[in-house]
Amino acid sequence: MPPIRRIGLLFAYDWDRIGFERHGSRYKFYRAGFDLFSFPDNLRLTGFDLDRFAARTADRAKRHRWSAVLSHHEPFGALAAAMVAERLGLPGVPPEAILAAQHKLHARRVLAHVAPETCLAFAGLDLDYGEPVPERLPGDFEYPVYVKPIKAAFSVLAREVGARSALQAHIRFDWRELWVIRHLVEPFDRVCRARLPQAGSAHRLLLEAPVDPGTPQFNLDGWVFDGQVHALGVVDAIMYPGTQAFMRWEVPSRLPESVQARALDVARRFLGAIGYSLGFFNLEFFYDAATDRLTVIECNPRLASQFSDLYRRVQGIDAHAWSLALALGEDPRLLHREDPTDRAAASLVYRAFDVDGLPAMPDRALQGAWQRQFPDGLLFAFGRRGYSLRRDLKWTGSHRYGIVHLGAQDAAQLEARAEAASRMLGWPVPYAGDARLERQSSPSTREVA
Repeated sequence: MPPIRRIGLLFAYDWDRIGFERHGSRYKFYRAGFDLFSFPDNLRLTGFDLDRFAARTADRAKRHRWSAVLSHHEPFGALAAAMVAERLGLPGVPPEAILAAQHKLHARRVLAHVAPETCLAFAGLDLDYGEPVPERLPGDFEYPVYVKPIKAAFSVLAREVGARSALQAHIRFDWRELWVIRHLVEPFDRVCRARLPQAGSAHRLLLEAPVDPGTPQFNLDGWVFDGQVHALGVVDAIMYPGTQAFMRWEVPSRLPESVQARALDVARRFLGAIGYSLGFFNLEFFYDAATDRLTVIECNPRLASQFSDLYRRVQGIDAHAWSLALALGEDPRLLHREDPTDRAAASLVYRAFDVDGLPAMPDRALQGAWQRQFPDGLLFAFGRRGYSLRRDLKWTGSHRYGIVHLGAQDAAQLEARAEAASRMLGWPVPYAGDARLERQSSPSTREVA
């Protein structure tokens, strides 16, 4: 029997915890990092330095003879894993490739060069937190304009603004908000200044041409191995009415295969340009069928962990197992595929758009009863109150208080199961046409996975 290989997992929480735990008998996992969104773990943001973290982690990896290191974590993990792999000579991608993808302004510049037909008009806004907004926007930009931080995740502070006063209000923060923002961005920016200085400061904003919130949005998931870019699949995004906040994600996709092929070609060009040579990626894009235009939102240099369960249900592909193979420098296509359990699957997202829209969270008894009723389902409940709730509403335009994953044999059965599961929890059903959802619609906020 071959020896169990030792693998470092960095910042592996939530979906990654579930995805990797299935493989605990095949590998010995060593975990490092902390949960940025849970107290008291997030106090470790104070003084956090990615170079020091990578150095300490690499020393630990040498002692325990790791064979691989990986992370699907957006703010710090993917970059930290690349830095550790580089120090140890393990399979991985150059840290500069992670920086190039995650620095949104630099990524736009690359995209404009290699795939200009898919690039929205953009410009950087050199503005420190809370500074007065200039009378005129850079370049040819006029209001309304879409604004988002150059380095952020989960659509934090990404929103369309219609006037200078709205932009000024959007970037006015109290001391607690400023502390979180600076401590989330500075570790990345410090590495970026040293290793990709041409990108410029990440403590800035990116302006983009606004997109009609009714334009459909999709995610192309794939991987890179041995110099070749491959597609895993496409996930369809369905938004809350009148917003660009995700209501659910669905597979299989209804997007024409010809458009999926175009998206893959864009991914190949972009990933090749930044030197992304190994691992999963997630390309987020709009497709307007009326104009046949595909436009890129961003390309994430990591697995979109939340979608791994959906692909496993419908395609029999365990993306977390495949990511482990890639981290070891092995071809994931050699792994055994599971038998699919469903023909359709969805990740249902439950949101409140104001402080009065948050329903009760299920207690342990209700969660147990729900799991017995839906044994294949996954349930996450993380409703917040007080300051945390108000900050979510300001930063993302909504508060995501729950997620449910379900599968079915077709779209109709999936919707029926989603309705039954939601009603049992006392939560609004995340399907268009629900009157409660329509009452909760909010200003346009473009969210990414």
